[in-house]
Amino acid sequence: MDQVYETLLVEVDESGICTLTINRPDKLNALNNQVLDELDEAIDAIKENYQVKSLVITGAGEKAFVAGADIKELSALDPVSGEKVSKKGQDIFQKIEDLTIPVIAAVNGYALGGGCELAMACHLRIAFEKAAFGLPEVSLGLIPGYGGTQRLTQLVGRGKALELIMTGRQVKADEAFNIGLVNQVTEHSAVDEAKSMLSKIMKQGPLAIKNAIQAVQGAGSGQGFETEARLFGELCGTTDFKEGTGAFLEKRKPNFSGK
Repeated sequence: MDQVYETLLVEVDESGICTLTINRPDKLNALNNQVLDELDEAIDAIKENYQVKSLVITGAGEKAFVAGADIKELSALDPVSGEKVSKKGQDIFQKIEDLTIPVIAAVNGYALGGGCELAMACHLRIAFEKAAFGLPEVSLGLIPGYGGTQRLTQLVGRGKALELIMTGRQVKADEAFNIGLVNQVTEHSAVDEAKSMLSKIMKQGPLAIKNAIQAVQGAGSGQGFETEARLFGELCGTTDFKEGTGAFLEKRKPNFSGK
């Protein structure tokens, strides 16, 4: 990708895996207005780039994925600007969740506040064994505002979500795995593990992956079953469906075309 950002690094490899890195290691990759604006722009560009088949989001350095928001900026908020900032973060993170390519958060260190919310907006989360997660906003007299109250509840359940939000305590990678907040813990590079998982996912039918993401997004909406049936039927008319079932019956590996 040609666009150059001040707070982000964006690279696409030969296989189509895009790595987006929040690049403020001296600030523990904290989310300020500039980061959010550039993240918004980068996600739009990734969505329109047909060469990008999957996405890894991570943070620069070994200490932090994203260690929260910029407290100095937060301290200046009033009720009107506060709601506006919350909606801005929610909208950007929803764009990430709504991507129809697989998105993995590679969490290499602290994922706190807005950083934890960013990780939860990704479809999957892989954590380095020394990573830590938390939503400490109550210690600032706030609540999570970038979708954290909603996504944490979906991932770990109402009771555990309320516990973590109301105490503001951090959970280490192993506990995060045990409660369902992360999908995998690794003693190796979280980015490398994320790319390895994406390589496996990208061998599957790309239209099926796209529709699977959309179907799961509809869970709990009241129309989830109808959405699943519609997307299932849609796939039955694709070339990939014919190729996948034909390859199975012919005992060979499928060659998906994305059509």
